[in-house]
Amino acid sequence: MFFAVQYHSESLSNQHRTGGTSTSLTAGPSGSNYDYQNVHVLQGGSTPYNTYTYKAKLSPTNAPNDWAIDGTVPTISGNNYFVFSGKDTTSGQAIWIAPLTNAWTAGARWERIGWNVNEGLQPLYHTRATYLTYSASLSSSTTGYSLGLLKYNGGDPTNINSWTKTGPYLTSANGNYGPGHNGFFTTPGGVTYIVYHATANSPGDCGGNRYTMIQPMSWASDGVTPIFPVPAALSASIPAYP
Repeated sequence: MFFAVQYHSESLSNQHRTGGTSTSLTAGPSGSNYDYQNVHVLQGGSTPYNTYTYKAKLSPTNAPNDWAIDGTVPTISGNNYFVFSGKDTTSGQAIWIAPLTNAWTAGARWERIGWNVNEGLQPLYHTRATYLTYSASLSSSTTGYSLGLLKYNGGDPTNINSWTKTGPYLTSANGNYGPGHNGFFTTPGGVTYIVYHATANSPGDCGGNRYTMIQPMSWASDGVTPIFPVPAALSASIPAYP
């Protein structure tokens, strides 16, 4: 393990997942201070005996970014989670759990790709249901910009328990990257369209390389749950409803 010379290292955890093997290694700066110890991922090959290379620091987004140690990966209901010991929100030590999107990415990443961003809120009303859409993640240098949805369940709108959050929706597709910051309009015939911006720049963009897109959206069989479209190719023919 190449960390051993320059870094404190401890606490190995091996994980064999479909497509290869990875090992997580707790490591941090050398010296007498054991702060800033974090879990790093080494990626192997098709068997545990292949050569390992450094992949990434595993940085859960739901915990303070000071240190994370002693990580392991349980599988619960078919989903992988990263469970670890880390700093709590005051000054102690706590157990944390975060969903894994792959062997080296942990946390609610769809809202925190590149930066913790929630912006561009828009109301949406349909058949007695009230929603707020918002855009999440960094649009300037990532392709993770997408929509989140808040459904109002009744009660005090300033109480977090009055809302249910789901997402992401309207994610990058068909050469359109970072779609979001949307609006809505409804035709006289009752068809709802979503308006949003995207870019053909695959690293993402927050400037003049963005363009406006318009697509119709639909509703689930319950009549109140919105179904957001997949961003269509710019060459696609978009239906025009009355």
